[in-house]
Formats: sequence, C-alpha cells, structure tokens
Amino acid sequence: MTPEQMADSPDGGAPPRGEGRAAPRAGTTATSRPESGTPPRPLDAIDQDILQMLQADGRASIRSVAERVHVSRANAYARINRLVEDGVIRGFGARVDHERAGHGTSAYITLKIVQNSWRTVREQLTQLPGASHIALVGGDFDVLLLVHTPDNRALRELVLTRLQAIPEVLSTRTLLVFEEEDLEPQG
Repeated sequence: MTPEQMADSPDGGAPPRGEGRAAPRAGTTATSRPESGTPPRPLDAIDQDILQMLQADGRASIRSVAERVHVSRANAYARINRLVEDGVIRGFGARVDHERAGHGTSAYITLKIVQNSWRTVREQLTQLPGASHIALVGGDFDVLLLVHTPDNRALRELVLTRLQAIPEVLSTRTLLVFEEEDLEPQG
C-alpha cells in the first residue's frame, strides 16, 4: 500500500488526525515484501527518526512526520513507502492491554522440539489461540512462545492439550506472567 493509498484509506471511524495518514487501519500489514537475498538498503538518521515516530504513534499524519523530521511531505511519503516496500515496516497495529481485552492470563512457554522441525512447529504455533510472539532461540530450550489467554483454565488447555499434542514438541515449561509492560520507544 502506497502512502497515497494510506492517506485515502478509511480509518475505521477514528477521528481525523491531520492531513495524510502515515498508517493504514490498525491490524493491517504491509503486503509487499523484499526479494529474499536482497540486502536491505541502509537507513539514515531521518529514516530512524521516522521509525521511532511511527513506533510511538502509528497513526501520525504524514504532515506531522514531515514536520518533526524536517523534510517535505513528499519526501516523508517516499521514505515511508520505501520502508514498507523494503519490509522494514511490517505493518501497523494497536497496542492492546490484554487484561482489559479479556485475556487476563499471560505466560511465556518454553519448548524443546525435534531437531530441524522449526518450520513445521512454527506453522502450528501461529494457529494457537492467544499466541502473541514466537521465537526460535538458542540455549536450554528451542522455542519461546508468549500467549495471552482468558484465564488459567484456558492456559492449561492450551499447554496440556494443544501444545503437547504437536508431535515435534518434546517438552514444555510454562512461566506465568504476574505483571507486564510494553516498553515505549524513547523519544
């Protein structure tokens, strides 16, 4: 989606935030992906400032982005479009308070998996209800999974029934989250 299309896209009823939107509706993702093996273009200080602004407020208008980084609106459009096309910006979305959204139980789950089964396991983990983050890691376990569930009963069902039913999962360990906070980009 080009920045021009972003500016013209409906905003789901949100109040207008100024001329030319920098982001499409919450929850949408960038559709163009760079070719695999293509090295990323280097980012300059202006690109870094734009990324920082959009991480803090993905709904910032193109005008406000341009003013804050001291470039023309056309330059801001072009830079954001390039960041989307290059896959640097993967999408735009809302930061959610999971407890207020009805998912009051969160947990990190570590998994040991069969060697060379990452792609298969990853595909199955993405289908789990409440899965929020999946990472292949090195160390005492192979995968780190963050989940948000309505309650402990749903978490138990997810771990004991869904996760342990995946043939490539050798073992799991659940770390219940007592309190969490998303870190905001430093401005």
